[in-house]
Amino acid sequence: MIAAPPRLASLAAQGTVHFLGACGAGMAPLAELLLRSGASLSGCDATTGPAAPLLRRLGMQLTEGHDPEHVHGAAAVVYTPAVPDDHPELAEARELGVPLLKRAAALGDLVAEGRVVGVAGTHGKTTTSAMATHVLEGAGVDPTGIVGGEVRGWNGSLRPGGRGVFVVEADEYDRSFLHLAPEVAVVTAVEPDHLDTHGDLAGLRASFSLFLERVAPEGAIWVCGDDSGAARLGVHGGSRARSYGFGAGACLRALKLRPTPSGSSFEVFEDGARAGTFTVRMPGRHNVLNALAAIGVGRSFGAGWERIRSGLAAYRGVRRRYELLGNAGGVQVVDDYAHHPTEIAATLESARRRAPARRLVAVFEPHLYTRTRDLCGEFGRALALADATWVTEVYPARELPIAGVHGTLVAEATEAAGGKVSYHPELATLAAAVAGELAPGDVCVVMGAGSIERVAGELVELLSGGER
Repeated sequence: MIAAPPRLASLAAQGTVHFLGACGAGMAPLAELLLRSGASLSGCDATTGPAAPLLRRLGMQLTEGHDPEHVHGAAAVVYTPAVPDDHPELAEARELGVPLLKRAAALGDLVAEGRVVGVAGTHGKTTTSAMATHVLEGAGVDPTGIVGGEVRGWNGSLRPGGRGVFVVEADEYDRSFLHLAPEVAVVTAVEPDHLDTHGDLAGLRASFSLFLERVAPEGAIWVCGDDSGAARLGVHGGSRARSYGFGAGACLRALKLRPTPSGSSFEVFEDGARAGTFTVRMPGRHNVLNALAAIGVGRSFGAGWERIRSGLAAYRGVRRRYELLGNAGGVQVVDDYAHHPTEIAATLESARRRAPARRLVAVFEPHLYTRTRDLCGEFGRALALADATWVTEVYPARELPIAGVHGTLVAEATEAAGGKVSYHPELATLAAAVAGELAPGDVCVVMGAGSIERVAGELVELLSGGER
């Protein structure tokens, strides 16, 4: 059982709360939510990102860089698991007796006052959470949505709504989702990932089971029936558990999937009864599954079909989720956050279906040494779906190097799976190298969760007339 953290609301009433890593994808919406409630916040980050202007405008005293003096006079410090225990600001806070809260504990505390929708799973959490927020908004609910990506139309990763309903991305890393007590839970997939936290697949499944045990007795559990790991959890969910997917046994089923110029259309059946045709502005079967999960959330709140349809149609996407950056020099450049083999395969299959006659080029930056070590074979098989692949060096994020673990593992696995691959470890020159090999008519998909997104932008610039 997770130990009860100090109450953030009461700590915020005592003075300024300091956010360590304030501009991160998970921290920024939490800080924004607190600022909008009238709290006094300070914050710092190694480099301030796109969230900085909004946080400053809302009143955060935001500093670039770290200094132990930042915590002097703070009523509490909120930090993420990515911050090492020996970080100077954490050490100073401990010395001064300043209460420390991990981001997950702070989030759980802030949303505990309302009805919580927790969206968990190895893939699709951000997209599904954002879609579910739109569905509930279309149904007349005024939800507060808190996700880990920049949602179009939200001005960031927070939809500030009422305090009665919260739609939250429930992260399994560091068992963060065990700080939530959802009324409605979604599990999109359960596959090996973050094994540094969970130990092995059995440990990961056990963590998800604990998450579902925290769902209210009168609540609802939606699991993806097309994913064996999620479906396995649903068996233990009792009468609260319902499934969604393309399979015949799904309670909420999609059929007749058709690509559209802006995404996909599909028919929905609930317990065998046709509910109608729905559209989503994202390509691929995986995004239809995400949409089904969001529809399930709407049905758990009693939403009617027309309201669900209008809410889903209003969803405009999340940055770096199959984001078309441009058609430059006859090359279509797509930027995507995919960083797990299943996500990569889904993204490349979607790109292939949209343009079957065009050459498909993948550019990938592995994320985390542990993930690269554990899943390099799966990465290779996924990347081999492209006609040509470029692999660069591993983005370490919070991890220290592991001997023998480099991007070459993924490149070699791609070649072993029958793919054509080039290994280019220098990220600074990757865009120029790739641009020199692209030809008009190609589709180039840039994928990863680290620094690779800048390569996608550089490609568009180079192909549009910059030096190659």
